[in-house]
This record gives sequence, C-alpha cells and structure tokens, in this order.
Amino acid sequence: MSIEFSSVVDHPVAEVFAWHERPGAFARLVPPWQPVRLVEEASPLATGRAVIRLPGGLRWVAQHRDYEPPHRFVDELVSLPLAWRHAHEFGEEAPGRTRVTDRVTTPVPARLLRPMFAYRHRQLADDLAAQRGLRRFGATPLTVAVTGSSGLVGSALCALLTTGGHRVVRLVRRAPRRADERRWQPEDPGTAVFEGVDAVIHLAGASIAGRLGPARRGRIAASRLGPTRRLAEALAAMADGPRVLVCASAIGAYGPDRGDERLGEDAALGGGFLAQVVRGWEAATAPSAEAGIRVATLRTGIVQSTRGGMLRLVRPLFLAGLGGPIGDGGQWMSWIDLDDLTDAYARVLLDDRLSGPINAVSPHPVRNREYAATLAGVLGRPALLPVPSAALHVLAGRDAAREIALANQRVVPEILSAAGFRFRRPALADCLAHQCGRF
Repeated sequence: MSIEFSSVVDHPVAEVFAWHERPGAFARLVPPWQPVRLVEEASPLATGRAVIRLPGGLRWVAQHRDYEPPHRFVDELVSLPLAWRHAHEFGEEAPGRTRVTDRVTTPVPARLLRPMFAYRHRQLADDLAAQRGLRRFGATPLTVAVTGSSGLVGSALCALLTTGGHRVVRLVRRAPRRADERRWQPEDPGTAVFEGVDAVIHLAGASIAGRLGPARRGRIAASRLGPTRRLAEALAAMADGPRVLVCASAIGAYGPDRGDERLGEDAALGGGFLAQVVRGWEAATAPSAEAGIRVATLRTGIVQSTRGGMLRLVRPLFLAGLGGPIGDGGQWMSWIDLDDLTDAYARVLLDDRLSGPINAVSPHPVRNREYAATLAGVLGRPALLPVPSAALHVLAGRDAAREIALANQRVVPEILSAAGFRFRRPALADCLAHQCGRF
C-alpha cells in the first residue's frame, strides 16, 4: 500500500533539497515523542545509510538510493522484515515555492504515520523560514564550538546550525569519535581547542533535577562556575580567537517566589541557591567581555520537548489520566518551546546587537494550573489529580520543591521581543501539540 503526504513551502526547490543534504537534517525531522535515537545520518545523501536505534535493541537502517537532485531521493529499510520504501520528492509549485511530497510504500496504516509526517512537514517549513530570517544577520557561514552538544538543547541546536550551513565543532571530554569533535578539558581548556573557531556556545552543566543536598549543590555549582570562568579566560587570552561567547543561564536568577511581578532582564535578581549559582555563572563570563568579546547569557525557562526535561517526565502521567497541577497551581511558569530556544541561540549568535543577559522564554507565561489543563486538553485526558506541596517536600526535598517545582516566576522576553524575534510557537497549546504529535 502507498501512502502520500504533501505540503508546499515558500522556498525554491534547490534550497529545499540542499537543506536535506546538510548534516543535521534528519535529526531536525525525527519526532521528539518517538522512543528512538538517531545513531547515524545518511552521508552522503545519495548512497549513505541512516541508522536509528529502536526500543529493544533493534535498529532501523535505511539505505539511500535513486538520488536525482534537486527533485528526488529514496530510502529503503534493509534491517528489519518490514516493507518500507520512502520516496522524497520536490517539485516547483510556482516560482520560489516547492511542493514537498513523501510517498511511502508500506503495510503500516496511514493513521499511524500521519502525526509523524505532519510534524516533519511543519518542522521543515519552520526551519527554512528561520534560516531565511537568520541570514539577515550574516550570510557568511561560521565555525561554532559547542559544549554540551549531546544534551537536549545542544543536539537540537547543533542540527539547526549545520542545516543552516554553519560548521559545528563539538567539544567533548572523552576521546573524539567523529570528525566534528575536539577533546577539551573544562578544568584547563587552553586555547588550542578554539583555533579556527569564530564563536563559542557554552551549554555544559550538571542537571539541577533531584534533591538539592550538599553533594548535588556542589556538582551544580562546580560544573558551571569554574569551567565557565576558565573558558572565558582562555578566549580572552587569544589574539585572534572567537569574537562571540553565548553562554547558557537560567531564570533561576530571579529567585523562586516573585509573585505576579513581570520580570524583564532589568528586574532585580533574587535569593536562594539557584539564584546565587546563576549570578556567579554569568559573572564568570567577565574575562571574555573585558577582552572585547561579545558575551550573551540566555536565561532559559522551562524547556518544552517530549525528548527531555519536564514534558518528558509528566507526559506519561497525563496520558494515564494521573496528571494535574502542582500544589495550588497558582505559581507562574515561564516556559519555552525547544525550537524557539534553539532559534534564540542562533539569533543571538549572529546578531551583534545582542549581548548581556537575555530572557529565553515564551512571551506568554502561564500559571501551573493552566499548564496542566492545556496539556491534558492536548492529550485528551482529564487533569484532576493535583500533586500536594507536602508530597513534593517529601519526594524532592524542601529546597528542590521550593526552588524548582513550586518556583513562581513570571518572566518575559523583553530584549528578544524588542529585537523583533519571531517565536514559532508562543502559545502553549500549539507548542504542546507540536511536541506531542497531536495535530
């Protein structure tokens, strides 16, 4: 049986096909809710193989063939006893517009595939539009070194940059396994690892999830403060090194309980352990700024993706009908769609007008009870079981409950909004539907 999915994007055929040929394209198109992991992209697109790890140790290996640029390529499943032939076709709908068509020959019912292809077509159109917008701030490809490249944000961001024509150098702490990797030592990075690099994006840091006991507090602080300062000092010591440093930060800077106060970048910083860490984290970039390097720190809200973070944890509960607000649900949640966050990093990387602390959040924060009701509505489930604050104190510890789960922060992206940044999914319902495949 053959199944067809088709849509039109406002970009020329050659541009659309070229996007598919670049590293990161397949990674950008894998739906986040699927329990799979990309192992290898087809390189080259003409004859390479794409490898995906499936649950149970299985592997989906798709052999590419029938390469006819810029109009067509085909991949066929060769690793499992399932018929699957997928033809990717690109035709001119009108000058500057391309019809993208996926034709799949398989016994898999179309209703099971439709959410995946709806996601892929929407993601393609949004990425092409984002790349076009970014070219206004510099058409010359950059070489960008990225720490934390294997994490939730780092993997998505690296794929966005490479599909945009940039070269990414992944800084890893183990022995390099790929041509795009370089080994670095956060305790003593030196300058050699940054040779030939135009900009650095620093994302590495220990997770804040879990109880905030003394050991975890130490790991959280140690993974951010010292390595960031030594990285900033290394860049400052280079006569002809990177001219941009974009560093991760967090809205924890504003403290855990700010009530209804709208928190722009000029708002006073708050108290508590996480606020103290963020204050030191941002201050650690000072050596680079003092050396004339443009430095920006992205104070990030709660990232929404079913591939990781909060949404990955709570989605199964809501699907089972066990979801609900946390505590009384009145606390403000400042969130951001993963694709909006990667777009923000790319924009800050390229736009030389942007520096200093920048709030990376949706322009529409919501109260926790609204978040619960919206996610439940997207998934078609009730949201009737609140999580009592007392239970959180027992499960996560009082400090983690107060500073993370029950944090009340109404943060707004004043600098990004003033710069005309285009959010793909500023509304929570649209974001959650896209991330959960509910179209």
